[in-house]
Amino acid sequence: MVRLRKSRLASRADRHELYQESVQDTEAEIDFVQETWRDLRDRPAELLREDFCGTANTACEWVRRDPGHYAIGVDLDEDVLQWGELNNLSQLDEDQLSRIQLLHENVLETDPGLADIVLAMNFSYYLFLAREELLDYFRCVHAGLMDDGIFFLDAYGGYDAPKEITEERECDGFTYIWEQASFNPIDAAMTCHIHFEFPDGSRMDKAFSYHWRLWTLPEIRELLTEAGFSEVAVYWEGTDETTHEGNGIYEPSETGDADPGWVCYLVAQR
Repeated sequence: MVRLRKSRLASRADRHELYQESVQDTEAEIDFVQETWRDLRDRPAELLREDFCGTANTACEWVRRDPGHYAIGVDLDEDVLQWGELNNLSQLDEDQLSRIQLLHENVLETDPGLADIVLAMNFSYYLFLAREELLDYFRCVHAGLMDDGIFFLDAYGGYDAPKEITEERECDGFTYIWEQASFNPIDAAMTCHIHFEFPDGSRMDKAFSYHWRLWTLPEIRELLTEAGFSEVAVYWEGTDETTHEGNGIYEPSETGDADPGWVCYLVAQR
């Protein structure tokens, strides 16, 4: 009986819901995108393309923001796209739904028309292990943007990034566990997993697994420039003077802190 009770929460949980709750902050992400666009451009952005869109949570947030916003989500995983349609797009009203489209396509081959903004968030492009592959992707993004379009992507690093470690963070009703299972310093390839643990002791192990390359900021910036982007800026998070933690405010910077772990944005103008 105890064993049945312990298995209940993990077996009933939805890994995509858990991911959205523990990993994504679409409101803050779109806030950053909109504020940065307004700082750099004198016209409103309309069409946003979310590459590696998964459940299209961010694309949905974009179309909810403004009746003039349109979104295209691109992902190779048909199952996760269907989940997004059933659970995220279904929450949109009729007008919002008419302004979003999900494409089951490869981001290296997609050509849905010129976007004002392209997003590649949650380090999704780290799955390209070779320099030539990442350069090809950046060139595809460059070709898919309006003349004044902007490419937004995030990156992570720090001296804990290449370590084989496990970190836990308490969320509402579950524990998020990030495991860096292996790292090869020769080619910077690493394998990471996301696990979820519940108050009844049950677990959802390897809810998500990633085999990717730990790209450095100099590599990413150089490849973006090589792909044709005219200006590539790193937006670094500021520090709260009281808590000495990140303050959630990202500004362009040429100097970052040598922290054990950091996340930043890159903004590449076509």
